Amino acid sequence: MLEETGTKVSISTVKQVLYRHNLKGHSARKKPLLLNCLKKARLLFATAHGDQDCTFWRNVLWSDETKIELFGHNDHRYVWRKMGEACRPKNTIPTVKNRGGSIMLWGCFAAGGTGALHKIDDIMREENYVDILKQHFKTSVGKLKLGCKWVFQMDNDLKHTSKVAKWLKDNKVRVLEWPSEIPDLNPIEHFWAEQKMRVRARRPINLTQLHQLCQEEWAKIHSFYCGKLVEGYPKRFTQVKQFKSNATKY
Repeated sequence: MLEETGTKVSISTVKQVLYRHNLKGHSARKKPLLLNCLKKARLLFATAHGDQDCTFWRNVLWSDETKIELFGHNDHRYVWRKMGEACRPKNTIPTVKNRGGSIMLWGCFAAGGTGALHKIDDIMREENYVDILKQHFKTSVGKLKLGCKWVFQMDNDLKHTSKVAKWLKDNKVRVLEWPSEIPDLNPIEHFWAEQKMRVRARRPINLTQLHQLCQEEWAKIHSFYCGKLVEGYPKRFTQVKQFKSNATKY
């Protein structure tokens, strides 16, 4: 616009003005695309549960699946090295074609700590999901000492439908009503990020070791970390309302 009026302004001048107004350059964050119907569902969920106290959220069993790659494409690591030592093995991150493969995991946690972590050996179908619940549900609930009014959270994936719903109903499990496509409202996403960071730091060299390290690091995650994630959960609803159902910092 300035150029159209014949005014010339240098790039450094533009930067200085932006800095004075507390504007700085940053990489744009990647967030799920939110259609209007999803925004509406997010707001309804936040409004419906915004008044729940911390006791309610402490008794939620959060669950999800994730994929962990042996050599993830987003791996990065800072090293201290001398000139000419950039290619030494200790200063590099090994890469392989197709990233060396991956494993799928199902896990659950609550404010009191981690529940079961299960490796999914086949394509996840309804039958597989029911088998996982049968195998790990009661042990996880017992280990975490959830109250008698505990609630189970799971996403609205297509595999979590009829047979799963019947099993949950037959076993009198209360399920938290959950809208689709709201990963920023599920604290287990932060849990997975922590898990992956810990495992990557140990640099597994094959899928067997990757699974072993996942189990080890899962068991090491302290209950304090779990509790902190859950205690701060209501703040997410505040941001959903504040940002008019758009993506939050979570």
